[in-house]
Amino acid sequence: MNYLSEKHKTLSESQQSGLMKWFGQLPMDKKAVAIGLSLTVGISSAAMAWKGESSDRIYFCVRTPQKKLVCQDQNNRPFRMTPHYWEQWKQEGMPRQIVRNPAMGVNGLVKATNPYKPFWAFGGFLGFALAGWMLRHCQSEEKQRAVFEDIAQKRDAAKAEMAARSELLESYRDVAIAEVQLQADLDLIANDRTVDIQKAEIYAHTEIEVTQMEATDAIFEAQTAGMTEQQKAEYIKQLRLMKTPYLQGSQTLQGTIDPNDKVTGADNQVIAPILNPVAWVQNLVKQTCLIWGNQGGGKSWLARYVIQLKKQAGYRVIVLDPDSNRSEWRGVESYHSWDEIEQQIRNYLKELESRLKTFNDSSMSEEQWRQKLWAEGKATALICEEATTYGDFIKDAELLDKFGKLALTKSRKQEMPITVVAHNNTQTCLFGIKGLHNLVSKMLQVECLASVDPVTLQPSSTGFAKVKLDSSNEWLDVNLPKMTAKISDFSDAIPAESNPNPPIDKATLERIYELEFNLGNKVGDTQDEPKKLSTMAQKLYEYLTRTERIEADVREFKGNFKVNGERFTVEQIKGWMYEIVGAGLADWIAEGVIKLNQI
Repeated sequence: MNYLSEKHKTLSESQQSGLMKWFGQLPMDKKAVAIGLSLTVGISSAAMAWKGESSDRIYFCVRTPQKKLVCQDQNNRPFRMTPHYWEQWKQEGMPRQIVRNPAMGVNGLVKATNPYKPFWAFGGFLGFALAGWMLRHCQSEEKQRAVFEDIAQKRDAAKAEMAARSELLESYRDVAIAEVQLQADLDLIANDRTVDIQKAEIYAHTEIEVTQMEATDAIFEAQTAGMTEQQKAEYIKQLRLMKTPYLQGSQTLQGTIDPNDKVTGADNQVIAPILNPVAWVQNLVKQTCLIWGNQGGGKSWLARYVIQLKKQAGYRVIVLDPDSNRSEWRGVESYHSWDEIEQQIRNYLKELESRLKTFNDSSMSEEQWRQKLWAEGKATALICEEATTYGDFIKDAELLDKFGKLALTKSRKQEMPITVVAHNNTQTCLFGIKGLHNLVSKMLQVECLASVDPVTLQPSSTGFAKVKLDSSNEWLDVNLPKMTAKISDFSDAIPAESNPNPPIDKATLERIYELEFNLGNKVGDTQDEPKKLSTMAQKLYEYLTRTERIEADVREFKGNFKVNGERFTVEQIKGWMYEIVGAGLADWIAEGVIKLNQI
């Protein structure tokens, strides 16, 4: 038997007899023989104790007045007693009518046939008790052995499973190593071929350029044959001032090569890009959204970028991040212990429910209510980092379930949008909420795409993501904002990259026009000249004036504007809108919105 401690062993042995200690040391076959002998003794003793009488008996009769002997009672049982009680009766005064039964024994005395009957009974009890004791001891040991055998079987099965898994992993590792080696070899071969092709292209291009230069020199020499050096200089000057069909507007060859026209220093900031590849991030500022993806995909960096935009928009930003500290979130409210995070969730729920009740009891429209919240400075944005782990450390499952359902459905119109950062887009990862079928699949989502280095096997961001808009099933490919370092200081209201597409005023547009369409001339020289629109920009302007629009939002009329049945993207229409603004026919008043000038 296995003992838990020395004290356990001492107590067990103190309550165990020497006979059982000896019996416990016997092998199983000898134990069976001992139990059989004990049972034989018990049965034999019980049989011996069962038969015969253990004491002498005196049988007697009662003489009736008719001189008749009555030797039995009404139940036909003979009158009898032991010699001891017969003598005691005689001393107490036995009636004379009592006489010994002459028909039984010697003068009514019958000797005991089994005087050792009590001893046989005790022997039977002892034999049965000993056999039961030994059987109980064997049963206890058998139970312990069964437990150990079960553990041994499970151990052997676990070892076999681990061995099989180890063999499978080894096979997979060999295959993976072979694949990586093959891919490396293919990449090396492809790189060598690319280098050879590039070398050939460079050599061919160089030969072509040399030939063209020689031909140009020969043509120029032929054209200027017989001219003096002064005549050649005047001819070259005339070529530079000459307009060519390859230049636009009032551009000249001299204007295109004039070094004074180049933008240097801080002036290069006035040329804003017409196409903004990260303008889609604005959708994440005022809406409740989910940012998810594998490790290294750029979820946290995108969330920090969005927080800058939220703070710039005027939100009070609250960050719940159990995996960092306040030094990572300077300039915003941040909470990091699970007690603080749970309390902030309770505060958020209490405020959201209060706003819902107040709005439901009021007579204000939704727009008026939201304007009131902004005017009172109550616009709040909640950021839930590592939301996948909330259900593991916050034990109040009812609180998380209620928080998830209300925050994902009722927060936007109460100016309390929530941004959730998780590893997956399942309801289990979002606070373990249940019910509300397809709640997560209908919300605004961003999946950050990660790639794995084939050599180091470390994940890293690809710089791309997929966006699914609210209540849409289509995933769109987008670019992630480019950042050289993680944002941890949010003290500045307007970060360097937080406003990638600011509104362009009229002076800036005039400067762009001068640089792009009026090279070599002053702004004042062409200020009064009409600025021409491209064909599509002219058609767009005619459409806006025909539909009597004063303010035009690209998101509103995009679906209705088409030419010959062809529809256009938002970026194409924005480019033509820039032309309309540059021609002085409209002004920017918001992102994607222009106001037409009254004629």
